[in-house]
Amino acid sequence: QVQPVESGGGLVPAGGSLRLSCIASISSLNYMGWYRQAPGKQRELVAEITSGRTNYADSVKGRFTISRDNAKNTVYLQMNSLKVEDTAVYYCKTMRPFDRPYWGQGTQVTVSS
Repeated sequence: QVQPVESGGGLVPAGGSLRLSCIASISSLNYMGWYRQAPGKQRELVAEITSGRTNYADSVKGRFTISRDNAKNTVYLQMNSLKVEDTAVYYCKTMRPFDRPYWGQGTQVTVSS
């Protein structure tokens, strides 16, 4: 199986924190990213890390942090100061050079008011 596996979602009150994890089963990844999709909306980029550089959606800058543990083939998304509008299914995306992207099944994050 080459599909990455996400974990760490759940229900949290506004202002709370969660840490998502995504374990990739393939190595030599040059791209790992987190996306989210809220009901009735398109999937959007949350944060990504490639070649050591990070990029964030404006809506999460200063609140979310993406990091990668190469030894564990894992990417994390630390989410602080969560807002109701952060509620969505969060997906992990991985890619290696000259290969197709692989998406995880997603993990639900629900932020209550």
